[in-house]
Amino acid sequence: MNTDPVLFAKALADETRQEIMTHLCCVWLSVGDLVDKMDGKVNQPTVSHHLKKLEDAGLVSVRQEGRNRFYTLNQEQLTVCCGVLVSAFAPDYAPQVIRPDEITGPQSRS
Repeated sequence: MNTDPVLFAKALADETRQEIMTHLCCVWLSVGDLVDKMDGKVNQPTVSHHLKKLEDAGLVSVRQEGRNRFYTLNQEQLTVCCGVLVSAFAPDYAPQVIRPDEITGPQSRS
Protein backbone atom coordinates (compact mmCIF):
# COMPACT_ATOMS: atom_id res chain seq x y z
CA MET A 1 0.00 0.00 0.00
CA ASN A 2 1.53 3.31 -1.12
CA THR A 3 1.34 5.88 1.66
CA ASP A 4 3.56 8.56 0.09
CA PRO A 5 2.13 11.75 1.61
CA VAL A 6 3.23 13.88 -1.36
CA LEU A 7 1.53 11.62 -3.93
CA PHE A 8 -1.57 11.48 -1.73
CA ALA A 9 -1.67 15.27 -1.28
CA LYS A 10 -1.18 15.90 -5.00
CA ALA A 11 -4.03 13.52 -5.82
CA LEU A 12 -6.32 15.33 -3.38
CA ALA A 13 -5.26 18.82 -4.43
CA ASP A 14 -7.34 18.88 -7.60
CA GLU A 15 -11.02 19.87 -7.33
CA THR A 16 -12.03 17.59 -10.20
CA ARG A 17 -10.42 14.61 -8.48
CA GLN A 18 -12.19 15.54 -5.26
CA GLU A 19 -15.52 15.52 -7.09
CA ILE A 20 -14.70 12.18 -8.71
CA MET A 21 -13.88 10.72 -5.30
CA THR A 22 -17.22 11.95 -3.97
CA HIS A 23 -19.05 10.16 -6.77
CA LEU A 24 -17.04 6.97 -6.23
CA CYS A 25 -17.78 6.62 -2.54
CA CYS A 26 -19.43 3.24 -1.91
CA VAL A 27 -20.30 2.49 -5.56
CA TRP A 28 -18.59 1.09 -8.65
CA LEU A 29 -18.76 3.40 -11.70
CA SER A 30 -17.33 3.37 -15.20
CA VAL A 31 -15.64 6.35 -16.82
CA GLY A 32 -18.85 6.97 -18.78
CA ASP A 33 -20.90 6.91 -15.58
CA LEU A 34 -18.58 9.51 -14.06
CA VAL A 35 -18.75 11.74 -17.14
CA ASP A 36 -22.55 11.64 -16.88
CA LYS A 37 -22.52 12.40 -13.14
CA MET A 38 -20.28 15.41 -13.70
CA ASP A 39 -22.91 17.04 -15.95
CA GLY A 40 -20.63 17.84 -18.88
CA LYS A 41 -18.03 19.72 -16.81
CA VAL A 42 -15.34 17.32 -18.04
CA ASN A 43 -15.00 14.97 -20.98
CA GLN A 44 -14.06 11.28 -21.02
CA PRO A 45 -10.29 11.77 -21.60
CA THR A 46 -10.13 14.21 -18.68
CA VAL A 47 -11.97 11.84 -16.34
CA SER A 48 -9.65 9.01 -17.43
CA HIS A 49 -6.62 11.20 -16.71
CA HIS A 50 -7.85 12.01 -13.21
CA LEU A 51 -8.74 8.38 -12.51
CA LYS A 52 -5.17 7.39 -13.46
CA LYS A 53 -3.80 9.90 -10.93
CA LEU A 54 -6.15 8.55 -8.26
CA GLU A 55 -5.21 4.97 -9.17
CA ASP A 56 -1.49 5.79 -8.93
CA ALA A 57 -2.09 7.16 -5.44
CA GLY A 58 -4.06 4.04 -4.52
CA LEU A 59 -7.18 6.08 -3.85
CA VAL A 60 -9.40 4.10 -6.22
CA SER A 61 -9.82 0.38 -6.70
CA VAL A 62 -10.30 -0.89 -10.25
CA ARG A 63 -12.34 -3.85 -11.46
CA GLN A 64 -12.06 -5.02 -15.07
CA GLU A 65 -15.17 -6.50 -16.71
CA GLY A 66 -14.52 -7.34 -20.32
CA ARG A 67 -13.48 -4.12 -22.01
CA ASN A 68 -14.90 -1.94 -19.24
CA ARG A 69 -13.14 -0.76 -16.12
CA PHE A 70 -15.11 0.14 -13.02
CA TYR A 71 -13.80 2.29 -10.18
CA THR A 72 -14.64 2.79 -6.52
CA LEU A 73 -13.09 4.87 -3.76
CA ASN A 74 -10.48 2.94 -1.79
CA GLN A 75 -11.64 4.04 1.65
CA GLU A 76 -8.98 2.02 3.46
CA GLN A 77 -6.16 3.73 1.55
CA LEU A 78 -7.76 7.11 2.18
CA THR A 79 -7.89 6.36 5.92
CA VAL A 80 -4.30 5.11 6.03
CA CYS A 81 -2.95 8.11 4.11
CA CYS A 82 -4.82 10.54 6.34
CA GLY A 83 -3.30 8.77 9.33
CA VAL A 84 0.18 9.12 7.83
CA LEU A 85 -0.38 12.85 7.35
CA VAL A 86 -1.65 13.25 10.90
CA SER A 87 1.34 11.34 12.26
CA ALA A 88 3.76 13.47 10.25
CA PHE A 89 2.23 16.90 10.69
CA ALA A 90 0.05 16.69 13.80
CA PRO A 91 1.79 14.12 16.02
CA ASP A 92 -0.08 15.29 19.12
CA TYR A 93 -3.28 13.98 17.50
CA ALA A 94 -1.80 10.73 16.15
CA PRO A 95 -3.06 8.61 19.10
CA GLN A 96 -6.62 9.71 18.24
CA VAL A 97 -6.44 8.41 14.66
CA ILE A 98 -8.43 5.24 14.12
CA ARG A 99 -6.39 2.65 12.23
CA PRO A 100 -8.21 0.56 9.58
CA ASP A 101 -7.53 -2.63 11.55
CA GLU A 102 -9.49 -1.13 14.47
CA ILE A 103 -12.63 -0.48 12.41
CA THR A 104 -15.56 -2.78 13.08
CA GLY A 105 -18.88 -2.99 11.37
CA PRO A 106 -20.06 -3.32 7.78
CA GLN A 107 -17.09 -1.45 6.26
CA SER A 108 -14.43 -3.61 7.91
CA ARG A 109 -12.72 -6.43 6.09
CA SER A 110 -12.70 -9.58 8.15
